[in-house]
Amino acid sequence: MSEDEVTGGGDLPAASPSTARWGALYQQGRRQWTVDQEFSAFYRSTVRMLVAFLVNHGANVADAADIAQATMVKAYQRWDEIQHPRPWVYTVASRALVRKISDVREDLVEEVPELTSLLPRPDEVGEWECRQEALRVLEGLPARQRQVLAWTFSGFTPSEIAEQLQISPEAVRASLKKARRTATEQFRRREVGQ
Repeated sequence: MSEDEVTGGGDLPAASPSTARWGALYQQGRRQWTVDQEFSAFYRSTVRMLVAFLVNHGANVADAADIAQATMVKAYQRWDEIQHPRPWVYTVASRALVRKISDVREDLVEEVPELTSLLPRPDEVGEWECRQEALRVLEGLPARQRQVLAWTFSGFTPSEIAEQLQISPEAVRASLKKARRTATEQFRRREVGQ
């Protein structure tokens, strides 16, 4: 039997439509797997800090976790479109929190967390109390100062904050200076009052 007889006359057969479709499906699956891996690594490295950012911004832990999760879902859905994911999720989450705060409804009972459920180790009580004190001081800041301070705590520079909030870097620096001064005064007053 000649080679021409085996290959059907010397020409290799073109890929059938079903073979091409399977190849396209394979490439699509491979791309999705890559996206899933990239997003999974981003999620693990970002979500806890995003929740902390929202708490520093004024959210309670439950709301911060919900907003962070919803933001991550949006990020996953638009993953191919997002150029700078970290600032993108911080901006989207910050805006979601502002919308939630502006739609405030009075809670009849304030939630009081049980220390043992929040702290896996009892020796962390002192650290927990310090964080709670710092959060109370942050609550006393004007909204813009608190917003700029929350972005700063999350590692953003004044220029990056200005870009995300669409204000000038000088305005960010001024708000940051005022926030630090106000927070220092509040800490001093609390120390004197004790």
